[in-house]
Amino acid sequence: MTRAQRSEARHQRGIRARRRGRMAEALAVLYLRCKGYRIIERNWRSKLGEIDVLARKGPVLVLIEVKARADAALAGGALMTDQRRRLLRALGHYLKTRPSLAGCDLRCDVLALGRFGWPVHIRDAWRPDWP
Repeated sequence: MTRAQRSEARHQRGIRARRRGRMAEALAVLYLRCKGYRIIERNWRSKLGEIDVLARKGPVLVLIEVKARADAALAGGALMTDQRRRLLRALGHYLKTRPSLAGCDLRCDVLALGRFGWPVHIRDAWRPDWP
């Protein structure tokens, strides 16, 4: 395989991965709405990171990281410490720009999607290290 062919194959894999990610996030939002969550943001980006979904349920502001893998069990364990740190930095920046949300309780969840079956919603997957 030539260098150009390898590059093209890598490019095509990236396109498929982004498509799967968009589909997983759309399914996650639909699932969350059915569970009574009000979606505030989707794919919020800043220089500090990206947040897949921010939602509210009552007084709780929930950061939801969507993970899609072949198996939902694998997706649930796919969130590493560095990524958690990056998500919390992005959340801190988001909250600075939205003072109306400052009084909300915070929760960090993971919504794991496998190829088949229902989404697995892991509530309180980790805790922010600030009060």
